[in-house]
Amino acid sequence: MSYEPHHAGKPRQPNRLSKETSPYLRQHQYNPVDWYPWGEEAFEKAKREDKPLLISIGYSSCHWCHVMERECFDNEAIAQLINETVVPVKVDREERPDVDAVYMNVCVALNGQGGWPLNVFVTPSLQPFFAGTYFPPEDRYGRPGFPTLLSRIASLWRENRDAILTQADTMTRELRRLLADAPAGPIQPDVFTKVVTHALREFDPRYGGFGSAPKFPPDQLLALLQIIYHDSRDAKVLGMIRATLDGMAHGGIYDHLAGGFARYSVDDEWHVPHFEKMLYNQALLVPVYLDMFLQTSEPPYARVARETLDWLLRSMRDPSGMFYSALDADSEGVEGKYYVWSRSEILQVLGRSDGELACEYFDVTPEGNWEDGKSVLRVLIPDEQFAEVHNMELQAWKDKLASIRERLFAAREQKIPPALDSKCLTSWNGLTISALAKGGAVLGESRFVQAAREAAEFILERLWEPPHRLLRVYCDGVAKIPGMLDDYTYLAAGLLDLYEVSGEARYFNAAYKLMAAAKDRFWAGDGYYFSEATDAQLPFRLKEFHDGALPSPNSVAVMNLLRLAELTGEMPLREMAEAVLDTVGARASQAPTAYASMLKAYRFLCGANVSVVVTGGTGSPESEAMLWTISRVFHPSRVVAFNDGASDVPALARDYRPSAGEAHAYVCVDRACQPPAASPRELEQLLRSIS
Repeated sequence: MSYEPHHAGKPRQPNRLSKETSPYLRQHQYNPVDWYPWGEEAFEKAKREDKPLLISIGYSSCHWCHVMERECFDNEAIAQLINETVVPVKVDREERPDVDAVYMNVCVALNGQGGWPLNVFVTPSLQPFFAGTYFPPEDRYGRPGFPTLLSRIASLWRENRDAILTQADTMTRELRRLLADAPAGPIQPDVFTKVVTHALREFDPRYGGFGSAPKFPPDQLLALLQIIYHDSRDAKVLGMIRATLDGMAHGGIYDHLAGGFARYSVDDEWHVPHFEKMLYNQALLVPVYLDMFLQTSEPPYARVARETLDWLLRSMRDPSGMFYSALDADSEGVEGKYYVWSRSEILQVLGRSDGELACEYFDVTPEGNWEDGKSVLRVLIPDEQFAEVHNMELQAWKDKLASIRERLFAAREQKIPPALDSKCLTSWNGLTISALAKGGAVLGESRFVQAAREAAEFILERLWEPPHRLLRVYCDGVAKIPGMLDDYTYLAAGLLDLYEVSGEARYFNAAYKLMAAAKDRFWAGDGYYFSEATDAQLPFRLKEFHDGALPSPNSVAVMNLLRLAELTGEMPLREMAEAVLDTVGARASQAPTAYASMLKAYRFLCGANVSVVVTGGTGSPESEAMLWTISRVFHPSRVVAFNDGASDVPALARDYRPSAGEAHAYVCVDRACQPPAASPRELEQLLRSIS
């Protein structure tokens, strides 16, 4: 049978996904596939009609998700085969990471690897029996076409049902056993030496980063290495951090016109990105660049952080104050079209003189450094060297470069932009609140702190139903989907960071309540489940401790518990954190770089504890100056509290009473207190003396 793609001009009626708010699900609303969203309606249909289900999982900025949608799901003949064979369910992995995580574990167990689109065939009881990623419309690339696969599934379901059900049950039980049998034990003190050894083994000394292509920004590992460098002053560690941050900032993975990072590089050089830009990448990389600025005092790291935060405020902010999830890799159906340039386009925008300079600086060659005569902008020559070669003063070149970037950005804004995934996720917004709060304090930019405050206020007003319920998604005016562990922990962390730079106790109190709710909903005695026990639809619950593209929610929970224990004096919080750390020691010893964020929390627990209490008036310039000064000195195990005389301040701050019209800071190291600091300058000197 020939499977010709659907003709775009043929009118169609929308399917059920037209009623969803997820931009990814709505991308499929005109498919001839009889899609269902994840839910009881689909599950009941599968039981009633005695059919397996196809659980098809992706996200809106996923290039190969778009390819499979065009080739298979938008194809009338293939859609008919899907509708006849299975009950098709479309899932946005960012809305339902619990569903994605369960079935991705299945895919990796069966195939040794996973990715998106993720397509899993399950029984009516949702037990998986087959999983894969992208499938073409016909047999090619050494893999079966989707019609071939569907025909095989239909045949097996008709003729060998018992074998499928047995296989699905066996697979589910085996995965449950494997997840439950992970080795436990406390973390050993030599784990940080192992981190460095493993990192050096994987480090790319030529281009920075770890491993080979594709290269993903290793934000959590870099953050841990920054702590190790703080403790050891090991030049090899600083060299890995510097090479990686410089490689990304100079490469095509960084948007040299607008700011912000793409999700990953397809090559070793950080040259050609997979062009999608995710909110979480920005939120996780900004603090690493800020900390590198604090550790080296080198302005380029601050510049990258500022430009990235500026891009978030300019391009990714919802009117509510929350932040959108992603920009697509494609525009006008072509991957990267929005971002790449030909030499003639550069010259047309800038003229001959500035155009030649821009082409040389950004590696825009006559033949193109990418595809079809196009170039991905990247920087191969440092500014100082470039200025010297062209007999220019460095500042004169920087001024000209700023003008070049501004004009190229204005020209690019006239292009058709990539699609925006406009859903706002509580979890990723929690990470973004952290980045904005830290960025505002370190860079002295109150607008970033205000943006963090506005996002936090909207979430607490519209998505948090105290004392126990947090919602995950806000899109098109609708808040929905019960929050998962990452929503609670990432938001609590963001609120604690915002409290430390604002002194506003309501953020501390909200973080405390969120972690109490997380305990009620997810706590298992030795860690947190990702989803609630009340969600009986999935075949098993996951309790993950290692980092992925995002920091492990369990590790963020541990850090939150340790910070809250210091602020409140409540030892049960510390004991919960220690219980989780005692669970992951053996695994962290075997693969320490995979547990970077958990090891950051372990270092917080074991390191010299520094507490800083600031007293003064809430929002006063004097208090703000003191609080922001604290953020400008790097220290990996510090807590900050503020007392303005109100009754709801943390226990750590209650013994320090504010003086009218003055701000003071009280620093203690391992419970030994230093003389109070009466000015930001005194405070900075004191903090640097103990850092």
